[in-house]
Amino acid sequence: MPPDAIERRLLQSIVEVARHMFGAAASSIFLVDPETGELVFEAVSGKGEQELVGTRFPPGTGIAGWVAASGQPMVADDLAGTTPFAHDAAASTGYVPATIMAAPLFRFEECVGVLEVLDRTASRSELDDMELLGLFATQAACGLEFLLRERQSRGLEPPDDPYVLLQRIGSRLAATRPAEATAVRLLAIADELLAR
Repeated sequence: MPPDAIERRLLQSIVEVARHMFGAAASSIFLVDPETGELVFEAVSGKGEQELVGTRFPPGTGIAGWVAASGQPMVADDLAGTTPFAHDAAASTGYVPATIMAAPLFRFEECVGVLEVLDRTASRSELDDMELLGLFATQAACGLEFLLRERQSRGLEPPDDPYVLLQRIGSRLAATRPAEATAVRLLAIADELLAR
């Protein structure tokens, strides 16, 4: 399987799990372009799935831009009264949600992207939705480590020690027991992809 297909499959699996986990209309991952600071749709599940991948927004646009800049998660259950919400940017995607949850994706303490969940259903978990999204974002960041490792092997990212990577993933798994099943699923997908 070509490297780009592996990246797409990994990111797509993350947004699909997030969408189903919250019974949401859509879920997406934006990555921050390290050169321009733009927010780039890298994966979408649900509304806009076919059209949005590759779409770019200027730095700081909307809730995703606010989360990327601040490194803080955000829940907006009333978008009409939420200052960072960019109605025009949402309308340009063909779907204007009523609610958004967004969590930053970190690598080496730097926000490299944002995981968003749009129009979730009522909570189906004992955990608070924001806490659950934060736990899942940590697991998604583990998946992004694999994506960035693949890019590094093609000379697009600075080198990193694979043993440090494995230690980091192991410590994250140990610290997030409630999300362990999700983490194991993501790692199994990554293992399957890397074995091809």
